[in-house]
This record gives sequence, structure tokens and C-alpha cells, in this order.
Amino acid sequence: MTDCEAAMQEVCEQYTTVIYAWCILPNHYHLLVSTGRLKELRREIGRFHGRSSFAWNGEDERRGRQVWHNCFDREIKSHRHFWASVNYIHHNPVKHGYVTKWQDWPWSSAAEFLERVGRETAEKIWREHPILDYGKKWDVEPPREADESDSEA
Repeated sequence: MTDCEAAMQEVCEQYTTVIYAWCILPNHYHLLVSTGRLKELRREIGRFHGRSSFAWNGEDERRGRQVWHNCFDREIKSHRHFWASVNYIHHNPVKHGYVTKWQDWPWSSAAEFLERVGRETAEKIWREHPILDYGKKWDVEPPREADESDSEA
């Protein structure tokens, strides 16, 4: 898992401008990044999938087994979508029962995130952008009322 995390971070460092959040689990991973090079990033992720699959299948004597199934990319559509995604990624090891606290999963950006923003801010983000409705129109900002500052003079 540590090697997988390092290899994935190396790919991201080459093809992204910012790595916001990540989580590597035994059977999948999540990344939240910013890139102007999506096509190249996807190609390198595909190569990473090929290299890691070959190595792991050799170690397990399981040549031909499919290790990775897909790579999905989604554009972040709103402030709410961004923070719900951060929460979802950091919560994933808890969701899957590997740990009870985000920061206890060693193959994630959660501990670094908590250290950087502080517990109080992280809890506020969690409350304001819960993952309970993740996937159910969470990526759309509610309509904003027009005010005088929106009109041209």
C-alpha cells in the first residue's frame, strides 16, 4: 500500500497542479486534484494500473487477473461539491471499516489535512458539507438570489 501510494503521488506530482486529497485502500483509491493536463494524467494513471497489476499478479501468481477496473474523472462543480468530495475521500477508510477515525488510516491525506486546517475547521467543514447525500445533487450550488451588486451601473 505504501508503494502504491508513493507511485500514485509521483504520477500526480508530474501531471497535476494541486493534490487536494487522496486515499489509497486495498481495492481502490480516490484522488482530488487540479490539472490542466487531464488527458496526460489519465494516460499515466493507466500506465500505473498496468505496472501495479503486473507486479501484484506476479507476486500472487495470478497472471491475467484484473486488478483495476476503471478510472473516473469528475469536474468539481461547486464549493459544496469540492468540500463534500474532500470529506468523502477522507472518510472512505472509515466507511469501509478499516479504521474508526480518518487520521488513523496511514495511506491518506487526512492526517495532513487535519494538521493543516485544525480540528475545529475540519469539524466545521464536515458539518457544513456532509457526505450523507453524496451523489444526490450535492454537486450543484443552490440558486443564488440576485442583488444590487450583480447589476451593471
